[in-house]
Amino acid sequence: MIVEDHELEQLRTVSFAIAYRMLGSVSEAEDVVQEALLRVHRAIERGEQIAARRAYVATVTTRLAINELRSARARRERYVGEWLPEPILTEGVDDPAQHAEMADSLSLALLVVLESLSPEQRAALLLHDVFDYGYREIAEIIGKSEDNVRQLASRARRHVAERRPRFQTSREQREELVTRFLAAVRQGDLAGLEALLTHDVLLTGDGGGKVPALTRSLHGRNRVARTLLTWMRVVSRLPDFTLRAVELNGGSGVMVLDDRGRLISVWSLEVAAGQIRSIGSVVNPDKLAHLGAVADFASLRRALRRRPGGSIAPLHTHDPGGTS
Repeated sequence: MIVEDHELEQLRTVSFAIAYRMLGSVSEAEDVVQEALLRVHRAIERGEQIAARRAYVATVTTRLAINELRSARARRERYVGEWLPEPILTEGVDDPAQHAEMADSLSLALLVVLESLSPEQRAALLLHDVFDYGYREIAEIIGKSEDNVRQLASRARRHVAERRPRFQTSREQREELVTRFLAAVRQGDLAGLEALLTHDVLLTGDGGGKVPALTRSLHGRNRVARTLLTWMRVVSRLPDFTLRAVELNGGSGVMVLDDRGRLISVWSLEVAAGQIRSIGSVVNPDKLAHLGAVADFASLRRALRRRPGGSIAPLHTHDPGGTS
């Protein structure tokens, strides 16, 4: 038996959904997906009878992702600056139930929290709470006893609950809040911007050592608001600079684009109870390439230097200096 194209695409979707949530990286997830589908193909070529190919690919993907996560953690310990998950676009989903599921299980804030779990805890929680696998099935997938899997999932669930916002915000409320946020940023309205942020808002930048970014996260609405406006004053000197509201990982986001529509950075906004509680700015070009063409930072620096008062210095991180 062979795998038809439509079934292959379905298996690819299942595999990527698991791998991305496990790893928080598009590139790492795609590597896992490719290997998982290759193993399915080889198993079929050997004449193995796979009764449920979806379950088979989920098992292979999870095991590969656990192994990849262990090695990825070693790499992330050597990562320059703060590490943030790679964002993905999730626009165009009109089904409210599907959108709510994405916003809950794909949010970058959740993926950051999942980073603090062990690979097995992460797998147990995701497979049970997101993909509706039973504990017995999960035990077979990750090679643990059923009781052990229940404990792994329970501990992971408590850890996630402690660090997630208690008050959720509707899609419409998030869109309205982002509109106000962008207006305040564009207009340099410090008071208006501060009003949209929680008192303990967190700003994190991820440049990966490739381009300037915050070396450490900033806390507090005044520091974060001033940092954003300082950065805006510098970058707004670029010709036809654009901020575009988008949906990232089922939540709110902003694409920062140059005059040719190339990505400078992507901001993910975590919203709770009508305010923004965290902003993650990904400027590492390696983490943006899957979203489209990426701006050349060296060219941006030269463009800024040519303009009156132009300087790239605020993008470096003297406090409360710029962000990515």
